[in-house]
Amino acid sequence: MSNRDLVFGVASLIGAFRGAPILAALAIMAAVFGASDAAAVDCRAYPTPGVDWSNCKKRLLMLDNSNFEGANLSGADFSMTDLSRTNIKNANFSKTMLVRASLAGADAKGANFERAEGYRSNLSGITAGGANFVSAEMQRSNFSDADLTNVDFTKAELGRAVFYKAKLANTRFALVNLSRSTFHNVDISGPIDFTNAFLFLTRIEGVDLSKATGLEQEQIALACGDSATKLPAGLQTPDKWPCEDE
Repeated sequence: MSNRDLVFGVASLIGAFRGAPILAALAIMAAVFGASDAAAVDCRAYPTPGVDWSNCKKRLLMLDNSNFEGANLSGADFSMTDLSRTNIKNANFSKTMLVRASLAGADAKGANFERAEGYRSNLSGITAGGANFVSAEMQRSNFSDADLTNVDFTKAELGRAVFYKAKLANTRFALVNLSRSTFHNVDISGPIDFTNAFLFLTRIEGVDLSKATGLEQEQIALACGDSATKLPAGLQTPDKWPCEDE
């Protein structure tokens, strides 16, 4: 039962005993509650800036080139949905399901992906400056050619993720699982925070990490570098990298 139905039901009962003035007052209340209902979640609404699709089921859809700027998409299920080249600036994807979804080429500046689940999602070419991926689960996701400037991945799961040719500056990987992820040919133009990141067999061959912060010798010993890998001052190149024989 909606708020409007509830108010009119009460109005009918009370009005039978106390007359029209109370009916009129409750009718005003109904109008107020009705306005609230109209502003609520509408899973059948068209993709528009600011739309509220929170907790809606949107699997297996073709939504490429849509405009979701500032939209509330928290808790929605976009599994295997095409969101490529969309405008999702400042959109809320917190706790959203993005398994095998495509956000390739999307404009996601300032978007919130906190605790999103994006296993095997395609974020290649995404522009995500200032986005929040804190505690997101993005295992095996593709961030190739992505602009990840000022992105916060703190405590995210990024095992086997691909960052080929991604742009990194002021990017936070603190407490992140980066096991077996790939950073080949990344463009690092500013500091990157790897504090307590797990770098087991992380591919950093040829990567210039001289601007990285938070790295410890124990982390480097687990990663896969080569003679072209540049480390921050104070860290030593291992005598033998773990992946040299592959």
